[in-house]
Amino acid sequence: MTARPLNSQSRIFIAGHRGLVGSGIVRNLQSKGFRNLVLKTRQELDLLDQRAVREFFFREKIDFVFLAAATVGGIEANRTQQARFLYENLVIETNVIQSAVDHGVEKLLFLGSSCIYPKLAQQPIREDSLLTGPLEETNEGYAIAKIAGLKLCEMLNRQNGRRFISAMPTNLYGPGDNFHPTHSHVIPGMMRRFHEAKLAGSDTVEVWGTGKPRREFLHVDDLAEALVLLMQKYEAPEPLNVGTGTDVTITELAELMARTIGLSATIQFNPDRPDGTPRKCLDVSRIESLGWKASRSLERGLAETYEWALAHRAFESL
Repeated sequence: MTARPLNSQSRIFIAGHRGLVGSGIVRNLQSKGFRNLVLKTRQELDLLDQRAVREFFFREKIDFVFLAAATVGGIEANRTQQARFLYENLVIETNVIQSAVDHGVEKLLFLGSSCIYPKLAQQPIREDSLLTGPLEETNEGYAIAKIAGLKLCEMLNRQNGRRFISAMPTNLYGPGDNFHPTHSHVIPGMMRRFHEAKLAGSDTVEVWGTGKPRREFLHVDDLAEALVLLMQKYEAPEPLNVGTGTDVTITELAELMARTIGLSATIQFNPDRPDGTPRKCLDVSRIESLGWKASRSLERGLAETYEWALAHRAFESL
C-alpha cells in the first residue's frame, strides 16, 4: 500500500494541543495552511481512559498523530512524583499508540525526551547512547515511560511496517510554557523567580543547585518546525534527536536571564537543591542532515518568551 503524505486535507490529531509542544505544533501547521486539525481538551478526551481513546479514533478517522500529550513537571515534581509520572505516561502513550494501530492511522510521531539518556552519557549525546547506562535518579520514572513509548513505536515500525517514529527533543521553552513557581522546568521557573524579584526590588535572587550543570535549550517553535519536517520526510524506526547542539551552564543561563528581565540583583545559588544530570547536550547531526537547524539564539528566544509571558499575564495566573 502506497504511503500517503501529510497534506492540507489530512485529519491531524495533536494530542496535548494546549501544552508547550502541542500548541507550537498547532501554530506551525496553521501557518502552513493546515486547517483539518483535530484538537481535544482533557475534558473532551481523557487520554487515560482506554475506552474513550478507542472510541475517539474509531469516530474521528484520524490520518496523522502528533503524540505530544504527557504528564510533565520540573526537577522537583519529577523527583517527588515518580510513580505518577511513570504510570500516567505509560497509560497515555499505550492508549494512543494502540488505538492508532487498530484504526489504521497513516503515521504517528511520538515525542520522547532527552532525559531518556544515561545520566553520564558521552557528550554530545548520540541516539545510540540509549540504554547504555543508568538514568538520572530524580527523573527515572518519567524517563522509563518515555523509553517504553519510543521502543513501542520502533518495534511497530520494524516488525509491522507501521510508520511510527520518535523524536527526542532537548530542554524546551517558549510561548505556552508552564510558569508554576515550583513545578515548572528550568527556564520558566527561573524567569518567574527573576521577574518577581524585579517587581519586589530584591537585592538577591535564588537559583536552585550549584550553577555548574550544563544544559541545552530549544525554543518550542524551532522544535515544531522540526517535527512537521519529520512527519513529512522521516520514516526510519530509530529515534531522532532534536536540539541546538550547543549548551550553557546554569550560571550563564541565570546571567542571561537577569539581562533579559532587567534584574540587577545578586544571583545566589542553593547547593542544597538537586543539580540533576551534570551535562546534557544532544548530537543533532542526523536531523541537520535532513535540512533542519534551529534558527533562534537563546538570547532571542528568552526575550520572545518574556514578552509572551508578560502579554499573557503568565506570572499572575498561578
